[in-house]
Amino acid sequence: MGCKFNFSINTAALLSEISGVTYYQLHFDAPAIVRAYESFNPLAERLGIPPACPSMAGFGYAHVSTLGAEVIFPENSEPKPRPIIGKPEDIDNLREPDDYIDTPLVRRKLSVLAELQKISPEARNRIGHEMEGPVTTAVLLMGQEFFTLLYDDPGRAHKLLDFCTESALNYHAAINRCFNNEQSPGPGGIPDDFAGLLSPNFFKEFVVPYWERVYQGLEITKRSLHSELLKVNHLPFLSDLHISSYDPGANQFLSPEALSENCPCDFKLRLQEWDIDNYSADELVERYHHLQSYNPSSVSITMKSIVQEPKIYALLEAARKREEEENRIERCAARGNRSAFGGSDAGGLTGRIAT
Repeated sequence: MGCKFNFSINTAALLSEISGVTYYQLHFDAPAIVRAYESFNPLAERLGIPPACPSMAGFGYAHVSTLGAEVIFPENSEPKPRPIIGKPEDIDNLREPDDYIDTPLVRRKLSVLAELQKISPEARNRIGHEMEGPVTTAVLLMGQEFFTLLYDDPGRAHKLLDFCTESALNYHAAINRCFNNEQSPGPGGIPDDFAGLLSPNFFKEFVVPYWERVYQGLEITKRSLHSELLKVNHLPFLSDLHISSYDPGANQFLSPEALSENCPCDFKLRLQEWDIDNYSADELVERYHHLQSYNPSSVSITMKSIVQEPKIYALLEAARKREEEENRIERCAARGNRSAFGGSDAGGLTGRIAT
């Protein structure tokens, strides 16, 4: 019901600014993580959002670390993985670990998590994103040379994508067993930003079958996708893959108009980082209402710096007010439908109000 919005924070950037805790500490220092989140609570109260549960800073490289990639954690910037494939022949020597959990970075992260949960028992079982998509994983392991491999040695490109897909599914299963999470059919998604760099012809051969394997391997029944580099001519593949929700993220190639006219499934929109940096609060509110006019499934708002607080406050107030008004209209419409069809036995017919 109503015009949905999502609010999130850029965890490492904002918490580090507010608390003085470094990015590195947000990954590996449990007491510092708790202090950082305690420092965030006054801001959460001012914004009218619940206090956040302490959690290690997110990162997407746990899986590739288990395959031998070194991940560098700078003191005050985001982690960076180093490729391990120097030449195409190295692909032939790739092997999965005997035990995904018994690998150096995963062991270290689990140790920090155990300490964090002693201090803050509500901290959830999470050490990072469970996987990246097959193409992104291939690029993380090989670097930009992966894209020339598609032309020079397509057989090895398929071999690498097959390894990335199978190992990701196996890592996902291993980390969930570690947390006593049983896999079962349900909704879920894939993040694969680099896939959009492939032309539609290559996309059909080198992306679609591997995404399908991931969706099937994870038993995902309602499929979502996050991919930031897709173009309009990639969108028909979403229908082929039975994807029901698409998040373009910070995609500069797909305007709201293009998504509204061409996306075959529900899509999300967001106020981009450069919007929040450069627009005034009033302009951002106007931009938010403009994005909602394309009838997305949600509009995302992300806060990165404390200096954005007045703008974020204005946005959240506008988003809540719009959602309340949409909900009120839908409730009135539902009551009207029940009346028109003879009372409450009509089944509560409702409809989404397009804006």
